[in-house]
Amino acid sequence: MENFSGCLFINKPVGLTSRQVGVIASKKLGTRKIGHLGTLDPFAEGLLILMVNSGTKIAPYIEDKVKTYKAYLKLGKKTDSGDLTGNIIEEKDIPSLSIDKINEVLHSFLGKSKQIPPMYSAIKVNGTHLYDMARKGIEIEREPRDIEVFSIELNSHENDELVFTAKVSKGTYIRTLGEDIANRLNTVGHLTRLIRTEIDGYSLKDAINPEDITIDSLKPISEVLNFMPHFKVSGAMEKIALNGGKLFLRYKEKYILIYNDDGPIGVYEFASDGVYSCSRGLR
Repeated sequence: MENFSGCLFINKPVGLTSRQVGVIASKKLGTRKIGHLGTLDPFAEGLLILMVNSGTKIAPYIEDKVKTYKAYLKLGKKTDSGDLTGNIIEEKDIPSLSIDKINEVLHSFLGKSKQIPPMYSAIKVNGTHLYDMARKGIEIEREPRDIEVFSIELNSHENDELVFTAKVSKGTYIRTLGEDIANRLNTVGHLTRLIRTEIDGYSLKDAINPEDITIDSLKPISEVLNFMPHFKVSGAMEKIALNGGKLFLRYKEKYILIYNDDGPIGVYEFASDGVYSCSRGLR
């Protein structure tokens, strides 16, 4: 295995798929072992986290993080894709909207709810992506999914466009949220721009462009997992950890990153009082 691992925080540009960004990184770093968290549609931009080599093993600990988006919603026209790449399928007058009315509607989405995923999504049904079916004019029934909107705020409203920022749970489709907002405003709408600005504590401000990727751009696994306690082992405990054995630690947190002088050994998970078992080895 390559002797470098970690994560890349990428500012994905409009027009590229998340997978294409991964291919660019693979060529620049000379490794095939690259994955990404939280797919961004080609029309969307912003923070995309790529995991490299052993970094791919930490996906379970960061993929459920809260995500923040800035969305540009054009009112009065609905597209079949929910964004500007689709065909207009409905037009509707836009009522007179006050800031108070818009805020009232936006805040009505706060909390937990159910959301039906759009047909233009990467969800697979019987091995086929929904977006492939949608492009063929096929629409099937989709099961509603649990989502949560933690915060949602209006940034601006001018003419037929409103801009809002939303902090949401994993699996929330902002295109669908935009359509639902338009519906509650008694019109229709679609997104013209979507920017992912944060994935929990990870910010777009720390991201680089795909063309600037180098090995030096990698963020160490220990830095990416800075939200969990770190515990350095040596001697007998180090041997146990390197073999994936159980450790007795005075912690009560769910996960702990175990490391030695050579770097991360593994993520350990709370099993019972004082006992931690290896959840994922990182070597």
